[in-house]
Amino acid sequence: MSIGFQLPSDTENPQLEPSPQAEAFYAGAIGRITSYMPVLGGIFTLLCWWRFGWQLAVGFVVGCLVAHLNFHWLKRVVTTLANLTEYDRRKAGRGAVLRFLLRYVLIAVAAYAILRVSTSSLYGMLAGLFLPVAAIACEAAYEVYVALRRGL
Repeated sequence: MSIGFQLPSDTENPQLEPSPQAEAFYAGAIGRITSYMPVLGGIFTLLCWWRFGWQLAVGFVVGCLVAHLNFHWLKRVVTTLANLTEYDRRKAGRGAVLRFLLRYVLIAVAAYAILRVSTSSLYGMLAGLFLPVAAIACEAAYEVYVALRRGL
């Protein structure tokens, strides 16, 4: 006895196309994430200052600034790479790699400078580097809310 299966054809399982409203909504995700970061950074900085003191809060602010700059650079590199033609890829490949590596050099320099001042500031900086993660989590929660509420 053989058990077989057949892949459904395109007529049996049509591809769902997103509505123009849904495309416009999801296209704004990067802008919303970028606007969440300063708000979350300010709230968490105040909480760090209140709970752990000014040294950790200063480190957290530095980490947030590095994370925000890092996120902006990463967004720019991804956009540039997505819009390249074959000719441009060879020319811009070195620049994209250099910017990619520069992000990690910036983090290392900031960590070294902060470590020279205070160990607790280093802990704050490392926590601040997770700012984009918190902003992306807020965006994910907002998208789930909108999808359930508006049916997008």
